[in-house]
Amino acid sequence: MGRNDATWWLIFSSVFALFYLFGSVNCAKYNTAAGVVEGKLNVHLVAHSHDDVGWLKTVDEYYVGTNNSIQVACVEYILDSVVDALLRDANRKFIFAEQAFFQRWWVRQDKKVQDEVRKLVDSGQLEFVNGGWCMHDEATTHYIDMIDQTTLGHRFIKQQFNKTPRAGWQIDPFGHSAVQAYLLGAELGLESVHFARIDYQDRDNRKDNKALEVIWRGSHTFGASSQIFANAFPVRYGPPDGFHFEVNDISDLLQDDPDFSGYNVDQRVNDFVGAAYVQANLTRTNHIMWTMGDDFQYQYAESWYRQMDKFIHYVNKDGRVNALYSTPSIYATAKFAAGEKWPLKSHDYFPYADREHAYWISNFSSHPGFKRYVRALSGYYLAARQLEFFAGRINGMKTFTLGDALGIAQHHDAVSGTAQ
Repeated sequence: MGRNDATWWLIFSSVFALFYLFGSVNCAKYNTAAGVVEGKLNVHLVAHSHDDVGWLKTVDEYYVGTNNSIQVACVEYILDSVVDALLRDANRKFIFAEQAFFQRWWVRQDKKVQDEVRKLVDSGQLEFVNGGWCMHDEATTHYIDMIDQTTLGHRFIKQQFNKTPRAGWQIDPFGHSAVQAYLLGAELGLESVHFARIDYQDRDNRKDNKALEVIWRGSHTFGASSQIFANAFPVRYGPPDGFHFEVNDISDLLQDDPDFSGYNVDQRVNDFVGAAYVQANLTRTNHIMWTMGDDFQYQYAESWYRQMDKFIHYVNKDGRVNALYSTPSIYATAKFAAGEKWPLKSHDYFPYADREHAYWISNFSSHPGFKRYVRALSGYYLAARQLEFFAGRINGMKTFTLGDALGIAQHHDAVSGTAQ
């Protein structure tokens, strides 16, 4: 036996021994490249994290992750982790809303990371939704302040990425105003708006009539030019029960390695298909959205993406429904392409109650001192920007700091008075 023969025999013997000792090696590559498929029920998996710009903790505490005895939440970890996860697979997608957090993160990244993020945005893997400084309240805010905080965020997105958000993402405010539909929706150039909190009786009625998704005409004066496609979620803004995959969650994982106990591909695929059919009965067309995330999720993004990779692969291999990574803009485009005639909605989604005798209306008048303070500073901010425009910025002084503070104050847990 020659030296080369002996070498190959040694390698073969070693590999055989490893297989004998440890069993077969699972080197599965998941096919996550699915797009929309005509004639099938398409399940749009929209990866997101709802990151309150202040609620139980302060904005800074939420960003850096301190004071976790109150709530385990760190937006810096979320953005770091999501970017790494997106770079691992070009088919993965993620949406992000709160520019107050993103801009804090962005300015602390080196050029290499910023260039990678720009590529993710250009490719559509990372999509900005809403694009405002925060997810503003829609009842206790003044429309000027809503415009100002949205403009602040959109300006940064335009400067850094040359992009304009296409979808509204008002998933947590406590009811919704027609002003949002036309002034901060249609007039802003958005194609759709998506939200979760509507009155429980209204939601039940809309489920029965397949009217969760509507054309929302926000102004009688401006008519059809003020309308926008509006998507009210069937439940909250999380995924269906059993499909929540943060590290500390209890949903059954899809376990696809036969060498380990708990192999459950067939069962979990059946669970997925069953949940998809249930939701499909509540809406029109063959497209449904699953909001894959919740409050301050994706601190370890792979815990979500590895499961979604597996579900997309095995569900599509099964063939009964089609699963795909998606975003609200992709979803809305698919809805428009279906040619469906949608119910017409006018007026507000107010008042909001999440159950019997539980109307969320005290925030309209609570914390009057803070509400007055916000109004006063709003006037100062307007005057300061006018002076800044005509006189120019002197000695580095600028209005951004006040704009940042006022933008945060418009958050649905700030000016509303629900933050703790």
